[in-house]
Amino acid sequence: MIRMLALALALLAGVPALAVQPDEVLGDPALEARARELSAVVRCLVCQNQSIDDSNADLARDLRKLVRERLQAGDGDQQVLDFLVARYGPFVLLEPPRTRSTWLLWYGPFALLGLGAAGVAVAAMVRARRSSVPEPLSPEERSRLDALLSDDAASADTAGEAER
Repeated sequence: MIRMLALALALLAGVPALAVQPDEVLGDPALEARARELSAVVRCLVCQNQSIDDSNADLARDLRKLVRERLQAGDGDQQVLDFLVARYGPFVLLEPPRTRSTWLLWYGPFALLGLGAAGVAVAAMVRARRSSVPEPLSPEERSRLDALLSDDAASADTAGEAER
C-alpha cells in the first residue's frame, strides 16, 4: 500500500502545476486554448523565469486576465503580444525578439563555444609542437656523435687525397 502511494506521488511530481484559476478560464475552449498558448510565452515579471501560465504571483494573474480580455475583445495573438510588449517592454516575452540589440543574447553562446573550441585546438597544436622538439643529447651521446663525425671527416679527407 505504501509503495503504491509513493509511486502515485512520484508520478504526480512530474505533472506541471498550472497556476490558472478556475475563475480565469474562458467558456470558449478555442479561445481558452489561444489564451493558454499566449500565457506560455509571456514572462512573469515577478518570477522572471516562469511563464504567467505557471506563476502564482498576483501580477501573473493580472496578466493572464489581461490576455483573456484582449482575446475576448477580438485581438489576434500577435496583437495581444504587441500590446504587452508596448506596455511592459520586450522583457515580457520569454523568448526575446531577434534584433540587433539582442544578437549577443542569441548568438553569444555560440560565439563563446567557437572561441573555446579554437582555444582548445590552438593549445593542442602548441602542445604537439612542444612534444616534437627532441631532447638534448646526453654527454655520452654527444661524445659518440663527435667521434663519428671526426671519423667521417678523416675518411673524407683521405678519399679526397686519393682522387688527386
